[in-house]
Amino acid sequence: MTNENFELENMRQQMETLKKKLDQQEIVNDRFIRHSMEKTASNISRRYNIIMVLGILMVPYFYWVFIKQCGFSMTFWIASSVFMLVCVGATYYNSRNLNDSNMMTNNLVDVRRRMARAKKFDADWLFFGVPAVILWFGWFVYEVYLANGYDLSNPLFWGGCCGGVIGAICGFKMHFKTQRQYQDIIDQIEDLTVE
Repeated sequence: MTNENFELENMRQQMETLKKKLDQQEIVNDRFIRHSMEKTASNISRRYNIIMVLGILMVPYFYWVFIKQCGFSMTFWIASSVFMLVCVGATYYNSRNLNDSNMMTNNLVDVRRRMARAKKFDADWLFFGVPAVILWFGWFVYEVYLANGYDLSNPLFWGGCCGGVIGAICGFKMHFKTQRQYQDIIDQIEDLTVE
């Protein structure tokens, strides 16, 4: 009977040791995943900050190019600047979901909700952004026509077309990358909360 008690106590101690190791492994796993999520959120935030700085710098650049160099109308420059500042404002609004220094130590359900909201806003922005850019580009072509007449060999027209295509490709690549990163964070949180 003493031998049985000894074996039982030994098994209990082994189970306790195993439980401690599993708890430690879970803590390490939780920290690793939270660090990975924080790094991904930081990448998105850095991209947003670059976009906001570039958007603000575009206002004086537009003035120099459109008014001083090309002779476009002041109305076009004002509308372009307002459009750019609206884009900066929307980017700032969405970036607030990422700019919490305690975000990854907070409740994961709240963090997931914020990431889902940011992802949805980013996706919904296309419903405004794409038609607005198409309208803006149509106005740009009209301004080129007013400034230079109908001349398909005009370098400004072709430069604008090439810039538009390159900008669209880069913009969509960045959008889909951001969407993928938001989804990665959401998936990691779901994996943690399921465990």
